[in-house]
Amino acid sequence: MIEVKDIVKVYAGKAVVNVPQLEIKAGESIGLVGNNGAGKTTLFRMVLDLIRADKGEILSKGQIVAGNEHWKNYTAAYLDEGFLIDYLTPEEYLYFIGGLNGESKAHVDDFLTTLAEFFNGEILKRGKYIRDLSKGNQAKVGIAACLLQKPELLMLDEPFANIDPSTQIRLKNILKELSSQRGVTTIVSSHDLNHITDVSDRIILMEKGVIIKDIATGSSTLAELEDYFAVGQSFE
Repeated sequence: MIEVKDIVKVYAGKAVVNVPQLEIKAGESIGLVGNNGAGKTTLFRMVLDLIRADKGEILSKGQIVAGNEHWKNYTAAYLDEGFLIDYLTPEEYLYFIGGLNGESKAHVDDFLTTLAEFFNGEILKRGKYIRDLSKGNQAKVGIAACLLQKPELLMLDEPFANIDPSTQIRLKNILKELSSQRGVTTIVSSHDLNHITDVSDRIILMEKGVIIKDIATGSSTLAELEDYFAVGQSFE
């Protein structure tokens, strides 16, 4: 589904992403890990054509992403609160997203009932604008908007970072269901090694803009990642 070819992004004379080749197949669940400054978010933003590479190209379903629109029909992403319209209430925003996708308010309402546990009574009918919500609750709205779009490709940047433990578990279950039952391609970055190994069947480790390792998730993956970040050693 996603193919990266010779991508290089440079800031202030330094390459912050340098990925010669990467392929993500339809239906795969990908976990992207790495320390701060590894280039994860920059890579995400290039896949979404929010920033342009200085060299190389990214393809989605065999077509170049940069400057094109085709991929927007099946891609949903939440990277941060900048993806939201913060002067709307959560309901207004979700109705807006639903309308963009041809869905009626009644359909959106029906959909939102399926997320009652995920929202945990903290989002809807609270009389708050999105800007007045906590970062965790803003993330819930952004993730809900992604799910409302019924994407073939879902990209989430640090979705576990600001949400409470109960919601983290609910989000993990949602991601697992999307992958196993609906065949959605998921690319999720996270500093939480336990959560990311639990929801991914493939882990991509980045450091200083380079992919250090690309491995299938197994019973020893979590321990290997913990060892890597504890001592800074490469995998054997």
